Amino acid sequence: MGMPGVGKGTQAALLKDALNVPHVSTGDILREAVRAGSSLGRKVRGLLDSGQLVPDEMMGDLIVNRLGQSDARRGFVLDGFPRTQAQLGILDRVLNRLGGRLDVVFLLTAPEDEIVRRLSARRTCPQCASVFHLEGNPPRSPGVCDKCGSALVQRADDSEEVIRGRFQVYREQTLPIAHAYQERELLQEIDGIGEPQTVFERLGQAVELAS
Repeated sequence: MGMPGVGKGTQAALLKDALNVPHVSTGDILREAVRAGSSLGRKVRGLLDSGQLVPDEMMGDLIVNRLGQSDARRGFVLDGFPRTQAQLGILDRVLNRLGGRLDVVFLLTAPEDEIVRRLSARRTCPQCASVFHLEGNPPRSPGVCDKCGSALVQRADDSEEVIRGRFQVYREQTLPIAHAYQERELLQEIDGIGEPQTVFERLGQAVELAS
């Protein structure tokens, strides 16, 4: 868990490889639907572009389907879910149905201004979904994807105005979920500032303590 742009996806991918379990990112699932032009993609494109949350029932359907797949039986790393009180209840019911439980909930933290700086410099490839950063991971040729040669773009939800709006949504709807998991003694706060490997080392130590 954490504010948009704090590094959840990066750290979830590293955890996935370390634990050999799937990385379940609702954001990736939704963006893939948009790229594919599916009926789901058409419904959520406007929501994603404006930084709004996708309706809980839609997210619940995605999670039920994904966590029920065979590769998630040994475990999984959830990224971007739950983000509302209703989604917390949905996840509780799904885990109860599957006979699973959460071992630990990580809350990555960072100053808002730092996140705005990070996200404003992010560029993505609309064709192969590669992600670059103008400061930390620039493409070899400015504005061109290293992998497929397509023109890179700034996601609509990476503009500063939308980012600030997403922070407000996070504070109002998602931060209370962190408090709920804190009451269940599952929450661990992790400093999200630093190189990805440095942050991952902090996570790794916390995973060992939670095992």
